[in-house]
Amino acid sequence: MTKLVDVANAADVSISVVSRILNADPSLRVAAKTRERVLAAAKELRYQPNHAARALRLSKNSAIALLTPDYANAIFSEIARGVEEEADIRNLSVLINRANAVESADGWLRRIVEEGRADGIILQAPDGVTKEGLEKLTSGTLPIVLINSRDDSKLSHIIFDDAGAVELALEHLFSLGHEKIGFLGGELSSPTGARRLAGFVSGMKRKKLEVNLEWVTRIGYTGVDGRKAVSQILAHPNHPTALIVANANAALGALAQIHTLGLRVPEDISLVSIHDIWFADATWPPITAVKMPNYELGKLAIGMLLKQMETGIIEKIILTNPPNQLVVRSSTSKAPIG
Repeated sequence: MTKLVDVANAADVSISVVSRILNADPSLRVAAKTRERVLAAAKELRYQPNHAARALRLSKNSAIALLTPDYANAIFSEIARGVEEEADIRNLSVLINRANAVESADGWLRRIVEEGRADGIILQAPDGVTKEGLEKLTSGTLPIVLINSRDDSKLSHIIFDDAGAVELALEHLFSLGHEKIGFLGGELSSPTGARRLAGFVSGMKRKKLEVNLEWVTRIGYTGVDGRKAVSQILAHPNHPTALIVANANAALGALAQIHTLGLRVPEDISLVSIHDIWFADATWPPITAVKMPNYELGKLAIGMLLKQMETGIIEKIILTNPPNQLVVRSSTSKAPIG
């Protein structure tokens, strides 16, 4: 099917000019020859306007679907707030549903398409879905933007600067004199976990510090996972002086387990969380965290979806603006002497 970008390439003009000419935008000032060239290219290529995309822009009754593995998660709630506020500006409704496995996600996506309840989908894929599984899951469905998930698919996607977030945490710990640093990561199948682990390894290597595999776990992102990871790492007689936890929920469990094992934070061991949410400032001690742009990611996903529907352009974005931000609290201090 011919897309707007094809007409733009054929007429040697920008996509926005093609869109405004074909929509008879009265405010557009363009040469008559350019207008004729665009109309001729559209006719020759048999371009058909995407009325669904226009409906998304203009109709108060249009809707987009937002699918997540866990809508009760505090991190996702900020993403959802960004999606909902941007959708409201554009007169769109948002359908939110939870699917914690590929099977439940697949069933819900199929129903959305068959029942015609949404014009596009923003999807946070469950951990564990393979590249092939994701392509099967999304084949034949509505336009989709993938958020905070895989970065190797053929779909439009937007992800955090995961590696950069961990390296920011590392720089903070380095500045405090820490060299013995552990990492509590996501599941082995987690794409975000893989990117954050890569940031940890590369950051340690740049500082010419050893990555002690006894201090690295890939258990998961829940509070229970954080407790298990801490118990595993601190079971060794030689333990790190600082830990980076790749998720805020796991960081809460990690902090609780450190206390349970009779160690002090930050006197015995410093703790940094990736993601900053409300409870990071409500623990004791409050948790130093790397704040990631959850809200902004949600807003940008709406724009990406509309752009894809109108132009067919697939975008792949690492969100670096606004940048990750270190929020220093009481869970980190100078490395113990000796």
